Order: sequence, then structure tokens, then C-alpha cells
Amino acid sequence: MTDAYRTVAGPGEASFEVRGSEFIGYVDRANTVEEAEAFVASVRDRHADATHNVPAYRVPAGGESAGAGTMLREYSSDDGEPTGSSGKPALNVLVQQDLRNVVAVVARYYGGTNLGVGGLARAYSRGVKDAVDAAGVVEEVPHETFSVTVEYDDSGSVRGLLESADAEFDAAYEADVSFEVRVPVEDGAALRDRLRSATSGRAKIE
Repeated sequence: MTDAYRTVAGPGEASFEVRGSEFIGYVDRANTVEEAEAFVASVRDRHADATHNVPAYRVPAGGESAGAGTMLREYSSDDGEPTGSSGKPALNVLVQQDLRNVVAVVARYYGGTNLGVGGLARAYSRGVKDAVDAAGVVEEVPHETFSVTVEYDDSGSVRGLLESADAEFDAAYEADVSFEVRVPVEDGAALRDRLRSATSGRAKIE
């Protein structure tokens, strides 16, 4: 069986104040560096007036389908805070909780009182931890995506097979019918074989 891993159940948000500074933590799932960076950018846009937006993420270097044993891309930034006071403490929460396929950003609105490196580290750690607590943690298995393109005559069979397999999919009805399918990695090969059999090899699978 492909290794399961721990990640957040979905988006989470938490806010609190420390000596006048407001901290707002956000977390969400991210399966690639691109998804993580897009989440960071969205929070920075949302809090463009924040004093700092500190990001941290842990995502598989090879994309979502990479197993739990693959290399992780770990990233964090202090975003103008003193070196080591914010990005690393934020990332450490994700590491200590053994979370992956996850991205976090903590926005800070400065309240006029310097917190010191230790105070900042505690605040940014709490921002991530509280957001993770709000989101909840689940065990997940690596998924993969592939596309199936068929003519209309075969589309009913394909849709029925995907539904019976409890696969996630989106269908687009154009000149042909295309299905974007997402399934656990360990189920992918068998499902593709069933799709080929059901359409007598007519399905185009990529």
C-alpha cells in the first residue's frame, strides 16, 4: 500500500493579539510548489496592508502523486522580521506535527511594541498551530490525476464506471467527452485497465 501521510483537512484560520500586534494565521492543503505559492500570494493580496506576511510550506518535490517517502520541498521566509524569528518557527510547527502537502501564512499587523525574537517565534508558531487546530488533521493517501477522452457513445459507460469506483472526476462535454479523474495512486492502474475494457480500447487515456 502507498504510504499514507498527515495533512490538514482543509482551510483553517485563527487570529489573536500579542501586546497590541494582531496575528492572523492561515493554512490549507497544497500538493505542489505552485499551489503553495499561489496560496501565499492570495494571503498577501488579502493582507496587503499587513506589516509582515510570513509563509511556510511542506510539499512533495515531485507533485501530489509522490509517495510519503519522497523528498519534500520545505520553504519559509521571515518576510522582513528578524532572521530566524518567524519563518523557521512557523515551518517547525508543520515539521513537528509531521504535516505535509500543506501551506501556512501568518499575517502580522504591528501594534507598536517590539516582541523580541523569542516573542515573535512564539507568536508565529502559535499562528500556524492555531490555524492547523482550526482546520483539523487527517490521514491521506497520495492521489494521481489523469484524463479520459471518449466519444459520446462511450461517455455513459465511462461515467458509470467512475461513479461505481467512487472516483473524483469532472466531465467536459464538447466535440468529445473528457473526464479529469483523481484517484488514489494505488487504484489508478486498475481503473485505467477497466476503462479500456469498458470501451474496447477506444478511450484515450493520458
